[in-house]
Amino acid sequence: MKTLLAVFAAALLLSGCSIRHDVAKDYPQYLINNQGASQLPPTKAASEYTISPATAANHYEFRSAMAGYANVWVVQFGQILDDTLQSHDVQVAFGKLAKFDDGSPNDDLLVFDLQSYTYVELGAHVSLKVTYRRGNQDVFSKVYQTDGTTQGGKMFWGGAFAMKNAVQQSTKLAIDNILRQLIADLNASPAHG
Repeated sequence: MKTLLAVFAAALLLSGCSIRHDVAKDYPQYLINNQGASQLPPTKAASEYTISPATAANHYEFRSAMAGYANVWVVQFGQILDDTLQSHDVQVAFGKLAKFDDGSPNDDLLVFDLQSYTYVELGAHVSLKVTYRRGNQDVFSKVYQTDGTTQGGKMFWGGAFAMKNAVQQSTKLAIDNILRQLIADLNASPAHG
């Protein structure tokens, strides 16, 4: 019986069958469950944001031997970033941060443009360019690079069952790190105030 199961498992892996896991699918619920954990400093420097089309369409796939190689983890970074920017924690930090609706921009617009996203070595690695605009002028533009906390223990003990949460958590921690740095830069900007 064990031999039959081993042959079946090997055939399944070799046949190209894979189980797709969309990380962004229940990310809004993850944010609700972790509300208050970001502890972002306050700012009033920006009131609107937009996400570049390439960032909105970003799609990163990976497999992990720790969580079972038949599983494919799909990270839609733009959707995760958008959900994060609309979350309670970010809204409290900014006072109000609305999504730009393609009308005439407010004076304080943040433009998010993903440079790279990977999930390797048990954690998220993010490079995100943020441009701060007032009217039609760029006040500053900076590429923020950070790593989310590694989630090896969660992946080791939980396998595929804990993998989605591990990716969500490491990605959120990386975005939170970027937002903390961004808020410090916004508050220090001579255009602020």
